[in-house]
Amino acid sequence: MRTYGQYCPIARTSELLAERWTPIIIRNLLTGCCTFGELLDGAPGISKALLAQRLELLEDHGILTREPNPSGRGGRYRLTEQGRELKAVTDAMGAWGARWLELEPQHIDAAYVLWATCKLVDPQKIPSKGLVARIDLADQPTERFWMLLQQSHAEVCSTYPGRVEDLIIRTDSETLAHWHLRHLSYAEAARSGRLRIEGARASSRAFLACIRSSPFAGIQPAAPPATAHGPQLPPEPIVQLPGHNEAHRHGGPGSPSGRAELGAVTEGISIVVLAAVPPACHRQRS
Repeated sequence: MRTYGQYCPIARTSELLAERWTPIIIRNLLTGCCTFGELLDGAPGISKALLAQRLELLEDHGILTREPNPSGRGGRYRLTEQGRELKAVTDAMGAWGARWLELEPQHIDAAYVLWATCKLVDPQKIPSKGLVARIDLADQPTERFWMLLQQSHAEVCSTYPGRVEDLIIRTDSETLAHWHLRHLSYAEAARSGRLRIEGARASSRAFLACIRSSPFAGIQPAAPPATAHGPQLPPEPIVQLPGHNEAHRHGGPGSPSGRAELGAVTEGISIVVLAAVPPACHRQRS
């Protein structure tokens, strides 16, 4: 660890905390990440070797402890009292950044945006049977992502989870980021065509209810955020849900029993409700 050679507490603290990735690792620990894999998922771009190095440094300085994993594989990392006091530091950094730093394209990493979406889930508002939502991002057209929401945990995966999706969410990474920070409301996202939810009305409402805002959403930026750059979604697409027959608007060919899709807006979000049909599920991989 490099030193400034100064006795000033700010200089000494910076020697430890101002290293690249260290504040991100501490943030992730404060949000409940406790395994190496969880910490890696919350820091897209860091190498395993560098993450291991940073964790060892923080452990050496008494900021975290590593305990054996009850499963027998790897370990579990927990902040000490000394480490938990850093929440005031990360809160101050977040509040300052939310007020004075603009959200720019290089800050919109799709993997992190989806990871953050899961971290914002309120488990108490997830239905007892859980929810599976497929996320189609306009800025990642060749990728497929799924959010698996259970009352015990929420996670993102990039392979078909083996269960028919309750919802399909069509949006883009930038829109999700602005939604988290409440730079963009549900109604604005729907009206601009940047966010659409397809699925049963009850599942859609449950999903909207369980996604909380960022803890920094209440901070007014010094300059109005630019939220109009995200790509608009094409209107009224033909939708194929895994495990369902193809459905066309207005009861066209392939629509079950000639029934049409039902368009609705719930809490400002455009929702397309598909009539339920018997599943003809086949396993798919991204």
